[in-house]
Amino acid sequence: MVTNVLPPQSGPDALHESVVEFPDNRLLIDLCGEYDRNLTEIEQNLGVQILRRGNQLAVMGQEEAVEEGVQVLQALYERLEDGRSVEHGDVDRELRMAPDDETHDGDQLEMFQGGRVEIKTRKKLVEPRTDAQKAYVKSLFAKELAFGIGPAGTGKTYLAVAVGVSMFIEGHVDRIILSRPAVEAGEKLGYLPGDMKDKVDPYMQPLYDALNDFLPGKQVAKLIEEKRIEIAPLAFMRGRTLANAYVVLDEAQNATSMQMKMFLTRLGEGSRMVITGDRSQVDLPRGVASGLHDAERLLKTIPKIDFNYFTSKDVVRHPLVAAIIEAYDAGQ
Repeated sequence: MVTNVLPPQSGPDALHESVVEFPDNRLLIDLCGEYDRNLTEIEQNLGVQILRRGNQLAVMGQEEAVEEGVQVLQALYERLEDGRSVEHGDVDRELRMAPDDETHDGDQLEMFQGGRVEIKTRKKLVEPRTDAQKAYVKSLFAKELAFGIGPAGTGKTYLAVAVGVSMFIEGHVDRIILSRPAVEAGEKLGYLPGDMKDKVDPYMQPLYDALNDFLPGKQVAKLIEEKRIEIAPLAFMRGRTLANAYVVLDEAQNATSMQMKMFLTRLGEGSRMVITGDRSQVDLPRGVASGLHDAERLLKTIPKIDFNYFTSKDVVRHPLVAAIIEAYDAGQ
């Protein structure tokens, strides 16, 4: 792959052009995407124009944008050369993330290939799509206790469960325990039909959804039956010592201070614990302090605990979600 930078025009607003040659025309077709949708996404995000000339792509625009566009195209093409596909999420990730310049060693080498961060599960290979997500995943592998704090749609829970599944199938932990506070948000638990499990399961559904994304459905059911995967309300954690387990507390902003202390002190030998939450979505009764806020205030000075933060820029759902979060933040 050869990049030919044509002589730039003079002046601050002068247009620059770089021509990138791709040896394999079949991979170039996959790089461009159906109806050139991948190229269109790069153009819209960077404010450049990309023209195809045989097995070459010409990138035109402001100098910095052109350089970034070339880097994105090269990274995506290298991905195709490695035998991997290029989907919308992969284009989005390359546009968001800075180039890798780090090396890794030890047990992390398998997860961090050539500076890339990858989470291997039974059904898919999961890769962070923003720099904050990348730092978060590294933290989950490196630390025994880590927090992920930020708005909805930033992948806090999804990535935490993905890392848990990866560590479980690699044999680093014996079981996965996923928990949430069963806090009522406008609808009384007692009004829902069924027994306790039926009443609680709707609160746990996002955790089931994440698991089913990484493990075959039959395997999830079998592991739950064998108690090697547990999904339970926070109240069910009292009195337990969670050893050799990967433990996730989701929606931690809805845990009280006493519940948070209770949960954190369940950490046993050989276990990993992840706490995720969104400080802007507290559903606790007025006057009841959020345990997530207290934990953040009290534990920040402990070196072996990592706090990872996300913003609306890290939202990986529909682009409107980021705009909605920013609008609400501005109006508060």
